[in-house]
Amino acid sequence: MATQEFYVRNESETEARGPFNFEQLSSLTENGQITADTLFYDANTEQWAPISSSDELKQALFPEKRKLQMRASVQQSSLNTESSDSRPPITVNDMLAAAEGRTDDTKERIDPNIAMGRAAAMGRWSCIAMLILSLAAETLPDIDFLMAFNVAKLLDHPLIILGALDVALTIMLLLGAVTFYPVVRFRAALGLGFIGFLFYTQGLSLPLLAIIAGSVGMYMCTVSVSILVVLICGLAGLAGMAGVAYQQIMAP
Repeated sequence: MATQEFYVRNESETEARGPFNFEQLSSLTENGQITADTLFYDANTEQWAPISSSDELKQALFPEKRKLQMRASVQQSSLNTESSDSRPPITVNDMLAAAEGRTDDTKERIDPNIAMGRAAAMGRWSCIAMLILSLAAETLPDIDFLMAFNVAKLLDHPLIILGALDVALTIMLLLGAVTFYPVVRFRAALGLGFIGFLFYTQGLSLPLLAIIAGSVGMYMCTVSVSILVVLICGLAGLAGMAGVAYQQIMAP
């Protein structure tokens, strides 16, 4: 846990804060900026969950202090008395279904954390697809150079270097390493600045708009936990990166 990175946010917030290491998280807890109800992003389940739901994290940040208490008397019902409640017992599956809004009584009250977890997963897969499209735009036009790779001439093909970064980020996101999101955001800004400058100097207006849409969409998919925002930005980003790939591969 010492080397793990955490993203946190309050339930009313739509943007995450982080990444924080455990020491920074402990400091925020001591300052009262993080409580047991604060949400953290669990990379294993790809969902947001309150800190109180993780026994390990809760015990580490909020260690229990034992107090001497008087045991309250508990009135126990007699085993000889039949209960008047004939309803069947509630199972764990029933509670999970209620929490996810899959019952008649709770279908109008879907847990927002589930929706945010789905948005985070949608954003990760959208970034993966955008990186793959960008990789195609950066490498396929120079496929002859890649086949006869010459390190001495690598600087003459700068997009190949950017493509190598896209390969590494794609692998990390496929493995669920969302801690690389800051690098993905840097990659989005770098691609916008470099490729956008190339299109601008060549007077290519539509490809310039495409790289802007692709880069902004990639950036927003790493910071938003709203399904609507991620859906719009993901579609815009995919369309933009597809336009860049078409320009680089198909255009004369």
